[in-house]
Amino acid sequence: MSNPFFQFKQFTIRHDKCAMKVGTDGVLLGAWAGIESCNRILDIGTGTGLIAMMLAQRSKAVIDAIDIDAEACLQAQENAESSPFAERIKIRHSALSDFAQTDTGLYDLIVSNPPYFVDSLKCPDQKRNTARHTDTLTLEDLLQDSRKLLAPQGRIALILPYDLKERLADCIRTQNLFLSKETSVIPVPGAEPKRLLAELTAEPPVFPTFSSQLTIEIARHQYTDEYVSLTKDFYLKM
Repeated sequence: MSNPFFQFKQFTIRHDKCAMKVGTDGVLLGAWAGIESCNRILDIGTGTGLIAMMLAQRSKAVIDAIDIDAEACLQAQENAESSPFAERIKIRHSALSDFAQTDTGLYDLIVSNPPYFVDSLKCPDQKRNTARHTDTLTLEDLLQDSRKLLAPQGRIALILPYDLKERLADCIRTQNLFLSKETSVIPVPGAEPKRLLAELTAEPPVFPTFSSQLTIEIARHQYTDEYVSLTKDFYLKM
């Protein structure tokens, strides 16, 4: 049986009630997303609340975190309330489409580790399917609704499978967004990229898109210096 919680340096994430457990993707996005000049942050599909709490640790921003799954929201609420950042994190049970119609505020940063298994075989666990598949939130809908909630100088930060890079580019053009920064995530040296970290803006960036690569491990459980540098403020043993 998997451990019902994951201990970070400044907070604990319980994930026994969530379909999706603590994983590398969430940690990558929470550590990578730019938090400069952020007063309000929105975390879409928060799950356990991991990314919201990582961003709370890194900033002084007020954070709204939404999820379509009621039990995930209860778990995220539990995690947020037991963290040092409880006063700055508000968990809301809502679909993004509903939230975009009712929330009148604009966000300096919107983050999401969205469902992305577009064509893969589904498993019998319906809640896990909702968390992993795009039936309830397509990439197109995610960007369209996020665009409505984004402040003029705001940013959207995502982590996606690398093979969705071209689809993301199409969505960016459709929604009149701009790619300001991207990082290709490689599991081990010599492997193909598996994930794409992308930062989007509503206004054309002053500088050309900044592209980089991040390799996670040299070998099993032997992490690269760049990965350690990115995540050391969070992992206990980094």
